[in-house]
Amino acid sequence: MWQTETKIVADTLKKVAEAKGSQDTGWIMHHVLDSRQLDLTPFGVVNLPQIHLFGIDISITKHVVFMWIAFILLVVTLRYVAKSYKKSLVPKGITNLTEVLIVFVRDEIVKPTIGKGSERFIPYLLTVFFFILTCNFLGLIPYGSTATSNIAVTATLATISFIVIQVGGMMKNGAVGYFKGLIPHGIPAWLLPIMFIVEILGLFTKPFALAIRLFANMTAGHVVILALLGLIFILHTYFVVPVSISFALFIFLLEILVALIQAYIFTMLSSLFIGMAVHQEH
Repeated sequence: MWQTETKIVADTLKKVAEAKGSQDTGWIMHHVLDSRQLDLTPFGVVNLPQIHLFGIDISITKHVVFMWIAFILLVVTLRYVAKSYKKSLVPKGITNLTEVLIVFVRDEIVKPTIGKGSERFIPYLLTVFFFILTCNFLGLIPYGSTATSNIAVTATLATISFIVIQVGGMMKNGAVGYFKGLIPHGIPAWLLPIMFIVEILGLFTKPFALAIRLFANMTAGHVVILALLGLIFILHTYFVVPVSISFALFIFLLEILVALIQAYIFTMLSSLFIGMAVHQEH
């Protein structure tokens, strides 16, 4: 798979370098950012439909397509896993792998960070974990694209986590009790207005950090890989080929680890923030 990925990216870079000139590096962001086309070089380009509803642009983009693919893959895989337990209680293959991941999220992430009452949040956190993980891996396959490198996607995921955090805290402590619990005990009266503003701002910095962390980490790896391969055409020498390819493959292997880690971190931090909102007494 690595050789195929490298060949496809190299062919694309060569084509762009020839068209735009060796000193133009704008093609890097062209391949990282969202677009209304699926670039299947050298087979061609697929133009995606543009849709406008009541003056609002809701066109289908490359990242939307790969989010749909992630959704379909998860539905098919998880339905298969669910049905496989009807045939045998001993998991095998993809069923065993899925069970390992589910148990890991439940026992190593959700229960330790939320504690009592964590069961009601497990379905959401499992959904977030598997969706981010699938989107991350789809960006590592030939002709793939990483939807989680789009700030709009990560911001939406963070917003949903923000809503779950607030709703979870209010369900456990009540609306008034939840916001009252944001203020630490023993604070002087004259500091209460300031602390209240600080704590309210703190509520919004948490989803902001979730969105930026995932977006930045998933974008950086692809930029580095493209930049390393681009050196071959920018410098116009074959002497840099072994170094560029070697480092690009190393970064690609590192990206596999990053894809796993970022899904874990987003889920873990979301679970931690939920636990802090639900159990304010700790």
